[in-house]
Amino acid sequence: MSILLALVSTGVGFFVPVLTGAAVDGPIAQRDLRGLTLLVAAVAAVGLVEAASQLIRRTITAAMTAEWEVLWRRRLFAHLQRLDVAHHDAWDSGQMLSRATNDLSMLRRFAAFGLPFIVITPFLIAIGAIMLAFIHPVFVVILLVVALPTMVGVAWFSSRYKIASRAAQDVMGEVSTSVEESVQGIRVLLAFGRSPWATARFRAIVDRLRDHEITKVRLEAWLFGAVMVLPQLAMVGFAIVGAWGVVDGWITLGQTVAALTLMMYLRMPIEMFGFLLGDALMSATAAARYWELMDQEPRITDPDRDGRPAVGAAAEATDAAPRPAPQPGVLEFDDVVFQHDDAHEPLLRGATLRIEPAETVALVGTTGSGKTALAALVPRLFDVTGGSVRIDGVDVRKLTLSDLRSRVGVAFEEPILFSASIRENVAMGTQAIEGAATIDEERIREALTIAQAADFVAELPDDLDTEVGEQGLSLSGGQRQRIALARAVAGHPPFLVLDDPLSAVDVETEDRVQQQLRTVLDTTTALIVAHRPSTAALADRVAVMDAGRIVAVGGHEELLATSAVYRDLMGVSA
Repeated sequence: MSILLALVSTGVGFFVPVLTGAAVDGPIAQRDLRGLTLLVAAVAAVGLVEAASQLIRRTITAAMTAEWEVLWRRRLFAHLQRLDVAHHDAWDSGQMLSRATNDLSMLRRFAAFGLPFIVITPFLIAIGAIMLAFIHPVFVVILLVVALPTMVGVAWFSSRYKIASRAAQDVMGEVSTSVEESVQGIRVLLAFGRSPWATARFRAIVDRLRDHEITKVRLEAWLFGAVMVLPQLAMVGFAIVGAWGVVDGWITLGQTVAALTLMMYLRMPIEMFGFLLGDALMSATAAARYWELMDQEPRITDPDRDGRPAVGAAAEATDAAPRPAPQPGVLEFDDVVFQHDDAHEPLLRGATLRIEPAETVALVGTTGSGKTALAALVPRLFDVTGGSVRIDGVDVRKLTLSDLRSRVGVAFEEPILFSASIRENVAMGTQAIEGAATIDEERIREALTIAQAADFVAELPDDLDTEVGEQGLSLSGGQRQRIALARAVAGHPPFLVLDDPLSAVDVETEDRVQQQLRTVLDTTTALIVAHRPSTAALADRVAVMDAGRIVAVGGHEELLATSAVYRDLMGVSA
């Protein structure tokens, strides 16, 4: 509809030159005032139709393209939520951000204005050429002679401009990444006095962006120059040939006036075509960048309708052996192997561990031994390369993601809070369990009490409704960790996975949190990644990891007596 209205609103104006030529050869030459009045009225009617078509087109197109942009953004955001952690780790956040903002805004502008006109411009030129043929064929010949070299120049421009446009838009993603990193890391930059380094780094990126943009401008200048010369040369040719024809008697003055006037009408779409072509190429690049993200297939998905995991045959074969009847509350790691896609060696090399219902197991080991990776396999932030992880006797890959993640509460060493109130941040844990639209304030306060966060939250300006700011940076590291821990326990999940959740908390507060946390752990199967002896002492048993394997499991005192690796980790001599 938008394209049709654009064609009508622009093409209807082509009748004005025809009417003008008819007026020159008819009423004006014959001094027919009544006939001239009718032609003037016809020109006015054409103008009204053109204005009405433009108004309707803009009204329809603005609403339609705005709705498209919202739809595209929603789809991209929803798709990003479905992608697994490995995909997000492989992409710079700035590249994702530029695709979701700059690229989609560019596509919306092009769809609203550029697309209709770049589609109708060839039709307008064809209509104009047909009308010139009816006025006199010689004018069409002149137009073709001028147009052919221009078409060659446009083809040359397109191939080069597309490359320059892609390079500029990619560097714009780097600019977004650099700004985001510097804002999030401003405390580090200021503390180390590295602001000049960050400024120089940013300047180097924007200098590259400037170079690409200048390349684009130079290419556009050549194109616009060539496209703008076309109608000028054609009009000069029309004037010369028309004057010669009028003097020689084989063209009328009205035909010459009509041809010149028609060429003036064609001048706008022809000159605009140069701008639209550049806009189209940038939009094509934006669309390609958008679909680069949309075409990324999530590798961690729900099982198929038969309950088979959406993984390779080797991993399926692991579950082929008969299993004992499911036992509620059991968390099992069965000969787990895990390797990152870009890694040369597996991070986990056959880790095996069974955690009984309502049992708490602390996972200890040196840095790089695979503790965090093993913990991340439970909520399927990653998928095993071999072996299996089971809860309640069921392979986690055979559960839907919503079901699995509603059973598991998690807290990470680096707590991430959202730009929302404390109430909303903690409520994420309760809503994940219940899917409820309302927020249970009693449950939130209970979770904050367990995490020893209730007191400092009560002292905040708006209590639970206090906005924590971007990533919760208005709070201290220990406060953020306690809010994140409250979020993990708020839904009373049957399984808890805690990755050193109190590393930024002082010893006294940690002791109070652990005392309160025991009330939760009495009824929850928990896996806790521990670095402090006090955290390990909280557990019923301790599992020792070394080089991707679990090399010892037992009580704290038992391991001190039997495991040299554990003694080294605890700093105890034999």
